Amino acid sequence: MSGRLEGRLIGLGVTGSIAAYKAVELLRLLTAEGADVVVLLSPSAARFIGPLSFAALSRHPVETEVLDLLPDGRIGHIVIADSADALVVAPATAHFLGAMANGMASDAVIATCLATSAPVVVAPAMDGDMWSHPATVANVARLREAFGYVVVPPASGPLASGQSGQGRLAELARIVDAVVEAVAGRPIRQPAATARPPLADAPPREADLAGRRIVITAGGTREPIDPVRFIGNRSTGKMGVALADAALARGARVTLIAAAVEVPLPPPGAGTEVVRVETAAQLRDALSTAMLERDGRPADALVMAAAVADFAPSRMAPTKLSRGEGLTLELSPTPDLLAEVAARARVAVPAAGRRPFLVGFAAEAGSLDRAAGKLAAKGLDLLVANDVSEAGSGFGTDTNRVTILDAAGGRDELPLLTKREVADRILDRVAAALDERDAGVQTGGSTSDGRGPAGTATPASPRRAAR
Repeated sequence: MSGRLEGRLIGLGVTGSIAAYKAVELLRLLTAEGADVVVLLSPSAARFIGPLSFAALSRHPVETEVLDLLPDGRIGHIVIADSADALVVAPATAHFLGAMANGMASDAVIATCLATSAPVVVAPAMDGDMWSHPATVANVARLREAFGYVVVPPASGPLASGQSGQGRLAELARIVDAVVEAVAGRPIRQPAATARPPLADAPPREADLAGRRIVITAGGTREPIDPVRFIGNRSTGKMGVALADAALARGARVTLIAAAVEVPLPPPGAGTEVVRVETAAQLRDALSTAMLERDGRPADALVMAAAVADFAPSRMAPTKLSRGEGLTLELSPTPDLLAEVAARARVAVPAAGRRPFLVGFAAEAGSLDRAAGKLAAKGLDLLVANDVSEAGSGFGTDTNRVTILDAAGGRDELPLLTKREVADRILDRVAAALDERDAGVQTGGSTSDGRGPAGTATPASPRRAAR
């Protein structure tokens, strides 16, 4: 049975009261009513209860700073203000009431309330004398009368100070009822997931890529026409960077070769090497270097998420072309870099049969019929195909719907997932295949190209597949 808040996005603001711990249960109750809840913490609230519990239960990153940006560069509290069906501040301290009544955006909770046109429900909690102070009374009256906020008065009873009086956070069921009433009869403001705050990254995986070196490419190449102009594509690099972040979280050493990207890259450091490129030719050189043996062994896997331009100008003009001259371009096909890597892997199998595991991507439009042919023609282990014309699955989105094809003829059609979740599904397959590869080497069951006894892709190990 659907809850009373089914499909609603509710922003839960938590301020620095001892009652902040009750906000975790309030989050659970709102979720039980069907709400999608995103949490904002004031700095003082974070001293009472950290963001981890809220993030785990809400599945959203917790907003703690006014200047925090989402992974896609949007301002977090503004996205919440623009997409939430209602905001509820519980517990709300006397400081919040005073700052809010006077429009002082001193933290993420107040800034979001100032920026939204959605209904706001406020549930104060404080000492009894603070609640009855004329300043607090005036601030509450202003929030109700001038701002139209719904104020759920505190209850009476024992207080944290040891005294007794009116100041206890209202019963959570009353607060939930107030939120339900505030949104009743209103349409859902932003039903599209892309307009809402993104879901948090997938839960941590085991370090099943520890000791592995994974080469990942991201972004789109740019092929110069002249010193100013170029031919490129719509890739933003989100999928490749999600793969790099996921591989690092699973213990891999990552070489990320990044072309033009529109998202932050993992910081270089322990386990991370970032190589910047622009053209397909530069990417080809970087791949040749990255796939070579290091510390006595080659890369364990290549995940080619970069969108390489299919064509490049046959000649680059040495100076900027004039607009008035008109322009006719002669284009030449760029090399198939992944097919080249696969061919080298087949011809020059690394020592001990540890052939790199190769994953390619295919961005199709309208149909995935060509994907299986590309997998075979390029000599890959996996091909990740998606239809970029499908909503939520194209360039620049935070989500993707992909089909994973393998060399043994398998086809795994995944639902619409965040790109981080897609990354982990791909890396599940990579980790399992590398385990099988190394087990085959130890038992002598691997063929000269590093695949299984019949030359087909090795199956996923039961231990990995059961995760």
